[in-house]
Amino acid sequence: MRTLIFVLLFSVISTGGMADVKLQRIGGTLFHPWGLSLLNNTEALVTERRGKLFRINLTTGERSEISNVPKAFTERQGGLLDILVHNPDTTRPDVYFCYSRRTSKGAATAVNKAVLDGNALVQQDVIFTANNSSWKSVHFGCRLAIVKDHLFISLGDRGQRHSAQDGLSHGGSVVRLGLDGSVPNNNHVNEGWLPELLTKGHRNPQGMAIYPATGDIWINEHGPKGGDEINILQPGENYGWPLLSFGREYSGGHVGEGQTSKKGYADSVWHWTPSIAPSGMAFYEGEMFPEFTGKLLVSSLKFRSVYLVDLDKGKPVKETAILKNEIGRIRDIEIAADGSILILTDEDRGGIYRLYR
Repeated sequence: MRTLIFVLLFSVISTGGMADVKLQRIGGTLFHPWGLSLLNNTEALVTERRGKLFRINLTTGERSEISNVPKAFTERQGGLLDILVHNPDTTRPDVYFCYSRRTSKGAATAVNKAVLDGNALVQQDVIFTANNSSWKSVHFGCRLAIVKDHLFISLGDRGQRHSAQDGLSHGGSVVRLGLDGSVPNNNHVNEGWLPELLTKGHRNPQGMAIYPATGDIWINEHGPKGGDEINILQPGENYGWPLLSFGREYSGGHVGEGQTSKKGYADSVWHWTPSIAPSGMAFYEGEMFPEFTGKLLVSSLKFRSVYLVDLDKGKPVKETAILKNEIGRIRDIEIAADGSILILTDEDRGGIYRLYR
């Protein structure tokens, strides 16, 4: 399969001094791809929301379909979503993937653990299924991260907003598990919360990244009409949804009582109004773009851009939109081993792109 290359100079990057940047499309089209995770320096696994998983060579664009992928509930926002390779650069790496799983009460966000053996998933187990099943096909959340020996899973409220304040519901939460799906005993000290919960009060978190300086988990999440957020997770904290929001109802009214902050609830560290519909996010640590070092990259579905977020003392202070409306809705973003930036577009003719110089 031939790799297509587009050289888009200053018109692509709106920040100055970057006229040498190129954009390369890798391989053929993908149908609404959702998650991307590196297998090694030259290959990645990529999910399509309709339930397909591919191994893609990032140099040639050639791809192979992975077998033994479980059937996902693929209505609207549901389907095969995030993917995370653990112990890459090995011949049989562990693979975690997040998907909407059909249940007797509709569908729930679930996570499977498997081993990738060639082009097949083997030794596969369902290690988590959220308890907030719903017939609504929205707000699955479904980003994954691993820090040391723990797996972090973001879970949306499934359109049942008050579940985000219910300590006995997985709705609107981030869950922390052992890598085998076991539940640690030190996630929080909150009375009335399930032990696997790390945080509550989220709406639909679809971006997750590890801040290199501290090891903290950062997430982004969709607000309603405005009020998309970045939050830095701390065990046992409640981030306020639907009691607090910078956004408004789709009808135009206030969310709750119109408050954005309240004692006893954690504040977001950044928000967007109007909404940008954030999804993937990654901190830049590569050598190819030294001007990005220590900054956060956030992909936008709505404005079809990548937002470059500057930090000061570990908190966002300003942003610049790059790749404005050049390649479609941007769903995920990863940093390759050589420092180039891999971008996944969520379109019916979507695909992988590389930003490099």
